[in-house]
Amino acid sequence: MITELKDPFNHEYWMKEAFREAEKALQKDEVPVGAVIVKDNRIIARGHNMVEQLKDPTAHAEMIAITAACETLSEKRLENCILYVTLEPCPMCAGAMLQARLNSCVYGTADPKAGACDSLYHLCEDPRLNHRIRVISGVREEACRALLQAYFKQKR
Repeated sequence: MITELKDPFNHEYWMKEAFREAEKALQKDEVPVGAVIVKDNRIIARGHNMVEQLKDPTAHAEMIAITAACETLSEKRLENCILYVTLEPCPMCAGAMLQARLNSCVYGTADPKAGACDSLYHLCEDPRLNHRIRVISGVREEACRALLQAYFKQKR
């Protein structure tokens, strides 16, 4: 009997990499959000929140990763790329994802206060826009949520 091997490169695998980035943010006393961008089963960019460190409100994990991916590919478009991020993207990040023409966004936990993919808005799949991004939610949701909750509990 032949046993089919499971593909080790699945959403869980890549979200673990994004989670490692979130842990880097936590070590820097940043809101622990991490992101990776994958193309052809390899990470082409990584990012984690650096808002406090850079004193820049746009330095979200997704923005850092998008900029790095564009630099890696020497392209302004990230077609056939997937963004993995531990927290549902905000409107700014969802807008950048659309401008970059990402193929998909996979996120860990929802953001009921600022989420622009499912929670408050559905920017990535809005038919009025000229590009759509497939959204997959809830990958490693409990771990991603727990990390954020622990951070904010410690801050209070």
